[in-house]
Amino acid sequence: MARSLSVATLVWLAVESTLGLAAGLSAHSVALIGWGLSALVEAAASLIVVWRFTGSRTLSPGAERTAQRLVAVSFWVLAPYLVIHVAHDLDAGHRPAPTVLGIVVTSVSMLSMPVLGLVKRRLGHRLASTATAGEGTQNLICAAMAAGVLAGLWLNTVGWWWVDPVMAVALAAVSVREGTRAWRGHACCH
Repeated sequence: MARSLSVATLVWLAVESTLGLAAGLSAHSVALIGWGLSALVEAAASLIVVWRFTGSRTLSPGAERTAQRLVAVSFWVLAPYLVIHVAHDLDAGHRPAPTVLGIVVTSVSMLSMPVLGLVKRRLGHRLASTATAGEGTQNLICAAMAAGVLAGLWLNTVGWWWVDPVMAVALAAVSVREGTRAWRGHACCH
């Protein structure tokens, strides 16, 4: 079941990431680009869980610990990029443009990812798999990030461009915090 949910997540994340990055790049929205890239990080976590529940690793405590650490690292991957991109955009005077595609894709993710995340977290607890629960937490964080990015995209339509870089830095901070919790083996609580 954990492996099947992760594979289904991979399909959605491919769509989400492609659309999010396309919208973010065309609108020059660092928060939307970061959100699109975070879908790739989430995909890495899904691949880790697929790896974890394949073959002899299914019952391996060592594989669980490795998967848990890999999921933690996947949380950390995005933070430096976001902070550097925000600093560059602010220095260069870049301002994001409104994007309908960005609003649509973040809305869909905001509504669908909590369901997937909660199912994976419950399954992770039932299987005693911190990696699976961590992947579910990434889905919940994706939904929360989608909500924040969506708010920033809407506020950008009324001229509040600064919400976009603020949201990108907030995404970086959440990623660092959750990566640290996952590394230590804590079940993430959202």
